[in-house]
Amino acid sequence: MSGLRLALSWLTVLPGGSPVVDRRVAGAAIRWAPVVGVLLGAATAGLLAGLITVGAPPLLAGLLTVGALALGTRGMHLDGLADTTDGLGSHAPPERALAVMRDGAAGPFAVVTLVLVLGTQVAALAALGGVGRWVAVGVAVAAGRAGFAWCCRRGVPAARPEGLGALVAGSQPWWVSPLWWTALAAVAVLAVPGRPWQGPLGVLVAAALVMVLSAHTARRFGGVAGDVLGAASELSVTAVLVVLAFGP
Repeated sequence: MSGLRLALSWLTVLPGGSPVVDRRVAGAAIRWAPVVGVLLGAATAGLLAGLITVGAPPLLAGLLTVGALALGTRGMHLDGLADTTDGLGSHAPPERALAVMRDGAAGPFAVVTLVLVLGTQVAALAALGGVGRWVAVGVAVAAGRAGFAWCCRRGVPAARPEGLGALVAGSQPWWVSPLWWTALAAVAVLAVPGRPWQGPLGVLVAAALVMVLSAHTARRFGGVAGDVLGAASELSVTAVLVVLAFGP
């Protein structure tokens, strides 16, 4: 259970105790990450539903929900998205791109990406909340953590000799993420009443984007960095929310 405790402390503001953090426990935490995603998804859907129920306009409810999710995860995934975007946007060799990512300042690529991603998430949550698609919200947030194992699959080296990437790079069998994606796709059948194909399609789109992101960042950075996991999470959440927000 050290892996689950570490996943909770890494991915949420919840205390996870103080497990010994080595490569074995860190790898287990990556495998447990989707379970933490399910918990976050349930909390996110519950908050959105509660705000809508007490009369909050859908757009305001979506904004407050996105803000709460960012607070609940310490903004870690958004930070990873921003750093990854700046690294990719630098068009520099791997060492220079990684240096850009380590810089605490947010460049123009990061700012534009965060505005677009957060704005899209708010709008999609408003649409989903307006029609009561709570399962869709939960699936989207859970899907954001299902791609971690794909980014850390065997054969993908660490981009740096230190940091989170070095702890988890190459630690996962290739089938871990597909297994989680399949499980989420099965649940997502219930996400859009009358359109059972739409939920699985959203999960499939998210999985495809994570695969592309992983391949591209491994080539550009020389391997996986911890920031890439955050980018994969936000990209997946946004993709599922967008796909499931379409329709009557």
